[in-house]
Amino acid sequence: MDEFPKIETERLFLGKLKAADIPAIVKHASNKNISDFTLNLPFPYNEKDAIYWINLANQGFKDGTNIIFGIKRKSDNQFIGGIGLTIARRFNRAEIGYWIAEPFWRKGYATEATKSIIKYGFGHLDLNKFTSSYLAKNPASGKVMEKSGMTKEGELKEHIRKASEYHDLIVFGLTKEQFEKTN
Repeated sequence: MDEFPKIETERLFLGKLKAADIPAIVKHASNKNISDFTLNLPFPYNEKDAIYWINLANQGFKDGTNIIFGIKRKSDNQFIGGIGLTIARRFNRAEIGYWIAEPFWRKGYATEATKSIIKYGFGHLDLNKFTSSYLAKNPASGKVMEKSGMTKEGELKEHIRKASEYHDLIVFGLTKEQFEKTN
């Protein structure tokens, strides 16, 4: 794949992260609530973290190990979060990770983006399975996974340590066969 994919949904554009996005990324990701409910976003989040994320996205795309999209609303082209795939080609699967800026929670944007990534992965990357996981204290993320067609596959007790506290991790999955039966 030479050119970074662009995905358009009813209300969103999913596209390549750019240096021009850094101020919006920092503004929204530097939120304790975002950090508390995600696995990998630090708090505080600053410009060097955004630069690292963009570099990770660019290198991962080049290597074929990650495809990380910025999420923007069509209505005003405003950056509202990110969604990405960590691809395990050996196993022909990908893990989905996402975050949405707090002002845009409970509007269905995460579900809309996740559904489009799943469709893209099965259709264009010929993947066989998607997985995703969330911290048990963030059931809203589980709702996104359910609404996107994924089913719970397990619960890993005290699997994640964040700031000296252990958290249970809930794991969801969706196979291509399951997807094709429902779409």
